[in-house]
Amino acid sequence: MNSTIPLGDLITIRGGGTPSRSIPAYWNGEIYWATVKDFKSMELAETEESITLEGIRESATNVIPAGSVIVPTRMAVGKAAINTIDLAINQDLKALLPGSDVESRFLLHFMLAQGKYLESQAQGATVKGIKLDLLRSLPFPRIPRSEQRRIAAILDKADAIRRKRAEAIALADDFLRSAYLSLVGLKHPNYYEWEPAAIESLAEEKRGSIRSGPFGSALLHSEFVDEGIAVLGIDNAVKNKFQWAERRYITHEKYEELRRYRIFPKDVIITIMGTTGRSAVVPDDIPEAITTKHLASITCDLKKIIPEVLSFAIHSDPVVIEQIRAANKGAIMDGLNLGIIRQIKIRTPPMRQQRMFADLLRKTHSFIQRATTPDGDGSELFASLSQRAFRGEL
Repeated sequence: MNSTIPLGDLITIRGGGTPSRSIPAYWNGEIYWATVKDFKSMELAETEESITLEGIRESATNVIPAGSVIVPTRMAVGKAAINTIDLAINQDLKALLPGSDVESRFLLHFMLAQGKYLESQAQGATVKGIKLDLLRSLPFPRIPRSEQRRIAAILDKADAIRRKRAEAIALADDFLRSAYLSLVGLKHPNYYEWEPAAIESLAEEKRGSIRSGPFGSALLHSEFVDEGIAVLGIDNAVKNKFQWAERRYITHEKYEELRRYRIFPKDVIITIMGTTGRSAVVPDDIPEAITTKHLASITCDLKKIIPEVLSFAIHSDPVVIEQIRAANKGAIMDGLNLGIIRQIKIRTPPMRQQRMFADLLRKTHSFIQRATTPDGDGSELFASLSQRAFRGEL
């Protein structure tokens, strides 16, 4: 493991300021002026506002040379970006000017890797911030600049891959929303000819086809065990696709008490507490399981609605979302209940149209799965790689 040196021994720190807003001559000039609002990526190549030379002379701000690392010390603590242009900064930011022994992009990745730690150290009653002494004391790895350059190049490449994956996933999500509207939604030419149907009429005609999990003392957190019958919660549907996250189980004996809350393959699950209105379809290989009170479940009548179509409508159809919003109007906090869910109406397209969208949905999800790693879009893997780099293990 590499030895370290306090960061403050290797860099110069400059602060910033804000020219008086009441003097127009200080604003809309030729000098970029950065605030935390400009931290949208790892690079600062432009800013929302600009100031004049007079504004610099009459305030505490400074012009920061390109190639410095800018970090917020208030409000957005934990972020960092390298400025690719000369710019000025406000008082919530600090500029780290690397000395001769520090590679700029290595310093950038180092500061990003310190993000969670810095955020945990932020203090303040309303707006939390960190002090300069904390920045100066950060243990910077004592390695040659040539090695810093090599490591920074690896991290840059890894981050580029991570960002491309994230962009591909975002584009796929946008494509699905557009495809939904065109194939089974508002933009289909026959949309208004399709019969609107309440969700309760699309569920199987049997008792409990629309249900939520056990309430109150029927299932206590203390009754979860390390193995047994699975219990699904918000985390299994919060990303609008079914995924295993935290594993919760109850004993087989407890399951016999709660069997009526069992979940089945192809059920549509909906988050009704906490983060509400997210939805997913239960996979065919689901083991015996029940849900918590935070989920509602719908066993669909497969002759009327394909579960993937209903699930997508719940979390992405603007007509459905508006119905949910209207039902929650006036409530202290948003929430869903079975009464609201039963009465939500969607127009039911012909099964041929539904199958077209469901097939497209599965193919797109398969693409997304190939574009991600077991750790998601690569963010956790990149963070792990960064930590290894600064321990001298890369």
